[in-house]
Amino acid sequence: MDLDQLDLNPRIIAAIKKAKLKSIKEVLHFSGPDLQRLTGLSSPDVQDLLSTASSHLRGRSVFTALDLHRLEDRFPAQHQRLSLGCPVLDRLLRGGLPLDGITELAGRSSAGKTQLALQLCLAVQFPRQHGGLEAGAVYICTEDAFPSKRLQQLIAQQQSLRTDVPGQVVRKIKFGNHIFIEHAADVDTLLACVSKKVPVLLSRGMARLLVIDSVAAPFRCESEGPVSAPRAQRLQALGAALRQLSATYQSPVLCVNQGLGGAAVSGPWDRLVQPAVHEADG
Repeated sequence: MDLDQLDLNPRIIAAIKKAKLKSIKEVLHFSGPDLQRLTGLSSPDVQDLLSTASSHLRGRSVFTALDLHRLEDRFPAQHQRLSLGCPVLDRLLRGGLPLDGITELAGRSSAGKTQLALQLCLAVQFPRQHGGLEAGAVYICTEDAFPSKRLQQLIAQQQSLRTDVPGQVVRKIKFGNHIFIEHAADVDTLLACVSKKVPVLLSRGMARLLVIDSVAAPFRCESEGPVSAPRAQRLQALGAALRQLSATYQSPVLCVNQGLGGAAVSGPWDRLVQPAVHEADG
């Protein structure tokens, strides 16, 4: 996106260009202090720059009924959902993951939960006309190291897996550059990540999907006994924070979990499997 589209003082635009920043998204990759060092702008100027750039990237905050109707006509199935890139799964999920809500992906070990989560991290990067949101993903690992090898294998297979998307579109997307990975082995680290780091990426339009793999692991490790009041409160605090993030930034949240049955996806409309946090509590 052209920097000249920003409604800013020409002096600020000139400083950005002098620092060799070429696009709005490139500006939003830097923190406030980093931008001050790069551009020589004052702190108020940088804050104005970041606020204006974020608002421009998100688009207008107010839509008329006619605007919404036109969007629904253009993307009827994807108007409020993120496609999984698989017609069968999209039909089962009524078009994909809801943009405003938390979805649980549960199943036994090796049922394919992480594979599906990784595919969603790629699907979100596709253009809207192909079911994506044209943004990256945040992937928070709470148990194992991030499966980089599996991700690279999926990236290499995208052209054959997404035959609905023109090859030149697939080749143009730098999938690996837009997946932001965090590791959180305990509840405090997970809560801090969700409350401090993730909002920065979502607010700047750098990510539109949050994956937590798995959501129950830090709570299972916290205590082997029955659920305590503080533990329940922290679980509730996490749920509230995730719900707020999804609603504020219209970004799907996917929580991977261990379950009693085979792999299944559930949203607020149903409960297909019993989540593992209850198994550990039982």
